[in-house]
Amino acid sequence: MIRKAKVEGGLVKGIPAADPRITAFKGIPFAAPPVGENRWRAPQPVIPWEGELSCHTFKPISMQHIPGLDPNNIYTREWNVDPEIPMSEDCLYLNVWTPAKTPEEKLPVYVWYFGGGLREGNPAEMEFDGERIARRGIVVVTVNYRLNVFGFLAHPQLTKEQPDAPSNFGHLDQQAGTRWVKRNIAAFGGDPDNITIGGQSAGGGSVCAQLTSPQNEGLFRRAIIQSGIMAGVYGGFFAARNRTFADAEAQGEKFFEYLGVKTLEEARKIDAVTLRDKCEAFGGMFGTCPDGVFQTGEATTNIMLGKRWPVPLLITRTTNEFATGLMADTKEEFKAKAEKIFGEDAQRFLNICSGEVGEEVKNSFANGLETAVWALARQNKKLGKTDPLYYAVFDAEIPGWDNPGTFHSVDLWFYFETLAKCWRPFVGKHYDLARKMCNYWANFIRSGDPNGNDADGSPMPEWKPLTVDAPWSMLWGDTVEIRTDGPSELQDLLVETYRKGLPKEG
Repeated sequence: MIRKAKVEGGLVKGIPAADPRITAFKGIPFAAPPVGENRWRAPQPVIPWEGELSCHTFKPISMQHIPGLDPNNIYTREWNVDPEIPMSEDCLYLNVWTPAKTPEEKLPVYVWYFGGGLREGNPAEMEFDGERIARRGIVVVTVNYRLNVFGFLAHPQLTKEQPDAPSNFGHLDQQAGTRWVKRNIAAFGGDPDNITIGGQSAGGGSVCAQLTSPQNEGLFRRAIIQSGIMAGVYGGFFAARNRTFADAEAQGEKFFEYLGVKTLEEARKIDAVTLRDKCEAFGGMFGTCPDGVFQTGEATTNIMLGKRWPVPLLITRTTNEFATGLMADTKEEFKAKAEKIFGEDAQRFLNICSGEVGEEVKNSFANGLETAVWALARQNKKLGKTDPLYYAVFDAEIPGWDNPGTFHSVDLWFYFETLAKCWRPFVGKHYDLARKMCNYWANFIRSGDPNGNDADGSPMPEWKPLTVDAPWSMLWGDTVEIRTDGPSELQDLLVETYRKGLPKEG
């Protein structure tokens, strides 16, 4: 087993995972600490160390609100459970799980970006243990990155100071971590020419950002987007935001006013905890912005226009996600909102939903995720793209006293096959489903084709790519089911409405 590896910076030593055939390397630095003068800068080269660096425990999580304090929050129950977890602005570390015995094996590599709204989250969350995927012959890497104002501040002074990297520092961290993998993963038995990037929620949105960045040519061969590509029609927070870079800079100026500082030099001297707390009190969201360098335009729009790196895509969502949508107290209000959104197609929309706020209409997050897939399929046909698009919906019964349904992110326990770490009373059918879902993932990461055999050697149900003419997808319920039905009548209308709003060049 590979227990030590020589990487940029020096020698690292890993530790046997629960399965001793897997070695885990936790807390490998991939860049210099983004502190002091490096705050709000692109990741800088790693600082070399002397001797052997023991990589046996996770490094501190990125600066964010203290997790585990709200007993009414489902994610506090699920995995953000530890208010004492170490936290630091010095956070640019990654973790590697490898099953390789020698560096010559050239195993496929999976690079994972965690979710959390670009505001919270970390790769040490227990659902992200990479051991089970690694058992399937994959080298798994989870990358930490800067969040909220630390990772996504924009300000005119930053633009003037560093026009080549004026914002999106959290995405630049993800990019730097992936580039580190490209340069170093062979030491862990990985193949630098067979990298798949993946992420869920804001991590999935981050995959979209990396997929459309002009800086990432040849960096990865395929991508997995879980609950992270949104083609919003109803509006609201979860619709794709058409925020300009000027808007982001103006937000940064307001934040400096809130801080009571006038210069970057002053802002960089504020201690990290104070800056974090001020960010939380300030409100608003610091997130991806079209800086014209890393990100040119809004990522989902660029994907729909074909402005992305041409790699196979695997996209998933859950059935419930978040219950946010086109809500109304009266039929008159509902009709007025429909007319504003759908224009001449408003009556068609009202006829489809019988003029009522049904479950489909309530759940705009799931609607938007589904809309994105069908819109992408249509755009692929229009542009003649042949890169496969695989699609799956997670609809398993989720046990627990809170009766949560298939809430946003619950599928992570299954894809990483880490159900045993969860408090929920999962039973045999859940473990069977998780095993198969993880198999499909590993196969896609390995070759771009998710199909293959189960652990007993029997072939799993065939998962074909989704196209407009052959709408194949998978439904992860109590069992694995194949779907061949196309979009619903409502989805057809949502796709048409969304596509009408795209720039004409697409």
